[in-house]
Amino acid sequence: MKTPRPSTRYRWVIVAAGGLIGCVAVGCMFSLPVLLLPIARSTAWSVTGVSMAMTIGFLAMALASMAWGALSDRFGPRAVVLAGSLALAASLAAASRATTLLQFQLIFGVGVGGATAAIFAPMMACVTGWFETHRSLAVSLVSAGMGMAPMTMSPLAAWLVAHHDWRTVLLVLAGVAATVMIPATFLIRRAPAAPPHSSAVAWGEQSPTLSVAQVLRSPPFVILFLTNFFCCATHSGPIFHTVSYAVACGIPLTAAVTIYSVEGLAGMGGRVAFGLLGDRFGAKRTLVSGLLLQAMGASMYFFVRELSGFYSAATLFGFVYAGVMPLYSVLARENFPLRMMGTVIGGTAMAGSLGMASGPVVGGLIFDHFGSYGWLYLGSGALGLGAFLIALTFQPLPQPNFGLASASEPTR
Repeated sequence: MKTPRPSTRYRWVIVAAGGLIGCVAVGCMFSLPVLLLPIARSTAWSVTGVSMAMTIGFLAMALASMAWGALSDRFGPRAVVLAGSLALAASLAAASRATTLLQFQLIFGVGVGGATAAIFAPMMACVTGWFETHRSLAVSLVSAGMGMAPMTMSPLAAWLVAHHDWRTVLLVLAGVAATVMIPATFLIRRAPAAPPHSSAVAWGEQSPTLSVAQVLRSPPFVILFLTNFFCCATHSGPIFHTVSYAVACGIPLTAAVTIYSVEGLAGMGGRVAFGLLGDRFGAKRTLVSGLLLQAMGASMYFFVRELSGFYSAATLFGFVYAGVMPLYSVLARENFPLRMMGTVIGGTAMAGSLGMASGPVVGGLIFDHFGSYGWLYLGSGALGLGAFLIALTFQPLPQPNFGLASASEPTR
């Protein structure tokens, strides 16, 4: 009896580990919105000041993503994810002891945000390397695990803060991160090399002299970078400001908060559905279609005023924006060498984090200037349309070379 390749027997363990680790990491970072008012009330720090820690966190994620990805290419995903898990637990514990607002902003923002970046790119790069078939579904399932954070870690933080002070909550979350994430990292293994002539081998793999700098300057990478930036800038503002927008429309806060729940549940379905569609119709075609729907979903919020309308918009918007995100990693794996996959996915993650950092600030400026959020949603729709148009131009790296390599390099 023929022994199955390790990738067919162990690859789903990698998916499960990635989903679990990502869920805890993202959940710990996004505990801040739950703790926002308790921290402000306990310390007399301003809500704006405490919120700034989240913006710093997104910027730290952006700056650290490519570095962590490059380290995973060199040392393997297990070492990097383990280092990120240790740093996350330590940063949460240190943030619980902060005595000034600046200390809290730097420790939580730089520490927690930078540590969370150590999870996404290395895990996505690892998972894409393990799969020759069902790649889109596998990456989407890891993303779905991360998407479970609002339904698991956020309620845990809310329950804890109802019984304990915020400092104790952060210490408990640090303990959860350490006890769950650190053991799970030992399930992570480097992807086995794909067989020669396998369809899983990107043609660039056959050009060993191709450098990281050449790939990062190539048109396909630049297009992926810009598409991810505009994509995340599209949904960042609506994600952050929709509850406030609903309250401004006269919907009670307790009801407005449920819009996020609808969006999150729709997103779970979207991740799986887009993964299946990506495997069937191709990652690029599915991504481009999803980006157009995302633009429509963001604009849809402009026209709603009742809770039922918000639910409809949240269902479409959450389903689409959550579904398209894993496809960037799939496109990266299909078009760039596995040996630098952490760096490439880290670069696209950097673009996404920068896009996410823009939404809260821009949305606040729009509301302060116009007294309403209308232009935020119209602007988000325009950004989404831009992401769609940029993605349409994506083409694989040309053969026999990228226009960057020497003529002596082998052709496919």
